[in-house]
Amino acid sequence: MSESTPRVCVRDVMKTEFGLIEGSATIFEALLLMKKLRTSLLVVDKRHEDDEYGLLLISDISRQVLALDRSPKRVNVYEVMTKPAVYVDPEMDIRYCSRLFARFDLVRALVVDNKRILGTISPNLLVLDGIFFGLEQHR
Repeated sequence: MSESTPRVCVRDVMKTEFGLIEGSATIFEALLLMKKLRTSLLVVDKRHEDDEYGLLLISDISRQVLALDRSPKRVNVYEVMTKPAVYVDPEMDIRYCSRLFARFDLVRALVVDNKRILGTISPNLLVLDGIFFGLEQHR
């Protein structure tokens, strides 16, 4: 890494607010929570200590519920979610995180430290906040 390029890590630009939902909840309940929190993603909680977190994106609901004309009150979160959720370390450099997103065509990932969710990260945050954060640090 050159001296002219400041190091910006995922922790610097991640979103720390997120909603948590059980996999057994209905899509209708998930939509109510998304609307209340004004978000397009929910973290699906682990069922037990050895389980993994899941992610429910509004795009998943669009493709797997709305487009197929399924009832949101009859479809459970676990039927639509992505599990296991991909997660990154909060100290990962945003350039490597961006490469990970590109390589695996990701739109969201969890930021996890010691099995605890700290937040979420997206390509938008990496670019819009990450690049500007680095430029402001360099001033």
